[in-house]
Amino acid sequence: MESVKTNQTDHLLEEIAEYVLNKEITSEEAYKTAHHVLIDTIGCGILALNYPECTKLLGPIVPGTVVPNGVRVPGTSHVLDPVQGAFNIGTMIRWLDYNDTWLAAEWGHPSDNLGGILAVADYVSQLRQQKGETPLTVEEILEMSIKAHEIQGILALENSLNRVGLDHVLYVKIATTAVVTKMLGGGKEEIINALSNAWIDNSSLRTYRHFPNTGSRKSWAAGDATSRAVRLALMAIKGEMGYQTALSADGWGFQDVLFKEKKLVLSRPLESYVMENVLFKVSYPAEFHAQTAAEAAVQLHPEVVDRIDEIKEVTISTHESAIRIIDKKGPLHNPADRDHCLQYITAIGLLKGNIVAEDYEDDVAKNPRIDELRDKMTVTENKRYTEDYLDPEKRSIANAVQVHFTDGTSTDWIDCEYPLGHRFRREEAFPQIIKKYEANLATQFTEKQSVRIKKQSVDYDKIKEMPVTDFIELFLD
Repeated sequence: MESVKTNQTDHLLEEIAEYVLNKEITSEEAYKTAHHVLIDTIGCGILALNYPECTKLLGPIVPGTVVPNGVRVPGTSHVLDPVQGAFNIGTMIRWLDYNDTWLAAEWGHPSDNLGGILAVADYVSQLRQQKGETPLTVEEILEMSIKAHEIQGILALENSLNRVGLDHVLYVKIATTAVVTKMLGGGKEEIINALSNAWIDNSSLRTYRHFPNTGSRKSWAAGDATSRAVRLALMAIKGEMGYQTALSADGWGFQDVLFKEKKLVLSRPLESYVMENVLFKVSYPAEFHAQTAAEAAVQLHPEVVDRIDEIKEVTISTHESAIRIIDKKGPLHNPADRDHCLQYITAIGLLKGNIVAEDYEDDVAKNPRIDELRDKMTVTENKRYTEDYLDPEKRSIANAVQVHFTDGTSTDWIDCEYPLGHRFRREEAFPQIIKKYEANLATQFTEKQSVRIKKQSVDYDKIKEMPVTDFIELFLD
């Protein structure tokens, strides 16, 4: 790698800081999409409160801690400091693998950043109110969400962390750090200082996402990342120093130590591209590379449900990233393992004609027919699917499923290239996202409460002017 001759601040740090501070977002499509992302993401967090394995991690680190102007955690009675508040909200959001998705050289879930954004927005707004000042509005949350999506997503286009064994939540930490430092009142210097420390922090390994160690850390890793971002932002606001060449320093920078001496790049200008193209998980709580396989399997369900014992083979044609991430054979040890298995997800779709979060739990997984079907599945790569997955004008996530019977007959070859949450199907998806939101609210709130929350939160023109404190209070138990 070419030696760094000066102490000039890394250009990437400068570019992100300038974008967060000075870029005006003018895309109405981005704002309206961000509104759907916001309510969908909170709905995913509300649904996660039904799972004790999630709720046991929530609350203050020290029970009974009282925090003035503390962050309120939606759906709970917790009032926390901003760092722990970000961890709580971020963990809820990600627990069920049901919030939005971005697929590129690095994949991830940009709405994970809302853990930090919502926590800091509530905290800052309460401080402002205490001083007699105006709180932030929901529109400002949407702007920060658009910018966090953009930072995480554009970094992900060409800078693959998974290829060097690191987890994508590093980009959550970077994106959240940038936007919450601004929200806390930081200028360019503070944002760069905080960002440099976020990069120096490194990232967790991907160990917990892969055989034989797949586990529940994948459900709180983003909460951990977004909370660390808030911590670093608060330190920068207090004047903690940064490091100008945190990325490029010879021998000691992120690029040399952890990125195989490759240079981090932003392959397109930071605007609102990611929010406009983000992928919603509308129908099924499953790893996104399997969403279209799930759609195909559910479509085939009526034709195969009464012939399960006659199935000879199930063929799945997919793209390279799906094979690398979720093509799994052998035992699946826990829900985190199952919701990242292409064959398991397809089997559930064929057997039940639907897929819900409970289908990854032990009581469902013990059904012997699931593993019997998995053992009959053959997964192959379709080169065109791989090409279209990487094509920035298409960004497809294609799968095809076909079932072959012992009598020599077969079902149709069900090909699904663009899932319901894709930009190409946005108008079809938005009403379903609202239905998903309503269903998630109903798991924790009474019908009267749910109706009130929906009425006040689904109208974009009304909600964007709402004070953040009022918005958060909609979801308090």
